[in-house]
Amino acid sequence: MDSKLHTFYNERIAQFTDSSNRLQNQLRLSSTIRFLVFIGGCAAVYLLFDYWQYALLAAFVIFGIFLFLVSRHENLKRKRDFQIALRDINGKELQILDRDFHGFPDGKEFLTEDHEYGRDIDLFGAGSIFQYLNRSVTKDGIKSLAHKLNSNDISQIEKKQGAVKELANKVDFRQEFWATATLLDNERNPKSMLEWVKGYEPFVPKIFSWLCWLWLALSISTFALYFYDLVTGYVPSVVFFAGLGITGKYIKRITAFSGNISSLELFFSQYSQLILAIENENFESELLVELKSKITTDGAPASERFYELARSIGRLDQRNNMLFGVMANGLGLWDLKQVHTIENWLQENASHIENWLQAAAEIDAMSSLGNFAYNHPDFTYPKIVSGDFQLKATEAHHPLLDPNKSIGNNIDISSGEFFIITGANMAGKSTFLRTVSMKIVLSNVGLPVRAKEATYSPIKLITSMRTSDSLTDDESYFFSELKRLKYIVDKIETDRYFIVLDEILKGTNSQDKANGSRKLIEKLSRKHATGIIATHDLSLTEVANEYDTISNYFFDADITNDELTFDYKFKDGIATNMNASFLLRKMGIVDE
Repeated sequence: MDSKLHTFYNERIAQFTDSSNRLQNQLRLSSTIRFLVFIGGCAAVYLLFDYWQYALLAAFVIFGIFLFLVSRHENLKRKRDFQIALRDINGKELQILDRDFHGFPDGKEFLTEDHEYGRDIDLFGAGSIFQYLNRSVTKDGIKSLAHKLNSNDISQIEKKQGAVKELANKVDFRQEFWATATLLDNERNPKSMLEWVKGYEPFVPKIFSWLCWLWLALSISTFALYFYDLVTGYVPSVVFFAGLGITGKYIKRITAFSGNISSLELFFSQYSQLILAIENENFESELLVELKSKITTDGAPASERFYELARSIGRLDQRNNMLFGVMANGLGLWDLKQVHTIENWLQENASHIENWLQAAAEIDAMSSLGNFAYNHPDFTYPKIVSGDFQLKATEAHHPLLDPNKSIGNNIDISSGEFFIITGANMAGKSTFLRTVSMKIVLSNVGLPVRAKEATYSPIKLITSMRTSDSLTDDESYFFSELKRLKYIVDKIETDRYFIVLDEILKGTNSQDKANGSRKLIEKLSRKHATGIIATHDLSLTEVANEYDTISNYFFDADITNDELTFDYKFKDGIATNMNASFLLRKMGIVDE
């Protein structure tokens, strides 16, 4: 299957490389034509200089043609950059298919101290599932993806699966959305922009909604009367300078407003392209249809509203041309008219902008999930069932392990059951714990899992696998472990969790550890908790003799002809082979 994906992405790289090269050639030709038009225009004006009317006409015509060519050149550049972005997106897919993903953003900033499982199962950080599946581009899209992985949300899983399946098949939409987002000015923080918009207080009086038009009509009328010698030049001059005076009263606030809103023009105009891509796409899954509905307000698409705002900001920016600014404000109170228009837009749409940006972020995040599903057609969407918890999977693997080396295991655990897993070092216990944990997390997000088939009744996950001490908080390793276990015990009092524990109470002596571990497992069993614990302490397995809901499993190690081997298979029973002494001797750390 990987070979088919390699072929697919290589073909797309060739396609977009060819398109970008063709556009680059057009850009070279465009640059040459612009230069020739400029030289030709200068020559025409020079030759017609004695006939100033024709020279002026030629200058206007050449200038118009030159502006058209500049605009066309910029459009060609955008198209070329878009094709290059698409090429790079497919190149990234090839790179990750070859398991070379450790150089991409790892999301370690989304790790939190008191999360149910985030620090234990390689969710974020180097070599994490986030680093492997994240393709989101917008800041909010990346945050949304991280939130989905962190949320422990077990609701509407079948709806999530439907959205992931649909986006998995929309390769062109996903990649074009990301290519568009790649060309965004991602330095702008949407959160700070939203705060400014929501907190903005208008300062232009409502009277200017019509006074500006009246002032323009008055200016035109007085100049017309002056042209026909019906009034003196004093009258239009008074009107003109009065207009400048009215504008001048608000000039400081207009200038400050213009600086703030102009910095958002690019943000709004670029985001409108993402919104437009969503509006133009036909969705069928319930979740995606709901998201798309968020970007239509009172029958008007969000992209049109963003476009209206961008145009208004562009008109306001014309004030930066001093000659235009003086004339337009004197004749028609231009600045006040444009600010009033923008203020009206902000008042009408401030409450909707967050929904629009959220919809774009959600599509960005879910496209990463769809891309993951597309790249793993051999993965299985778990069959979601109601009722008491159950997780059944055939030939389950960890999604980050090399498929050419990974060994699959069957999983079958139901509500109230607790598995005690023993085994030698490196035999596969911790990997199995993370495999089960990842099955739960990915299933809750709506993703397919790496197994031949799977059945799942949703449950939240909580783990204790990588506890560490804290010099900052003056906490010992053992106390950190106790705090984590207390956190888990408190959590299961209020909600239903699948518990994953790996070699708990390592910070105390062997006898104390054995007694404490046994008492904890007994308490969890009495509370009908569900989960798995990996341990080297074989005495802990005895508790299975007293509780029907507790079972023993193990991962084996074999030492034959002074060689240590593992089969990484999950088996019923208790481990009998340990390897610490063998490895110490084998590595020359201790004597024979």
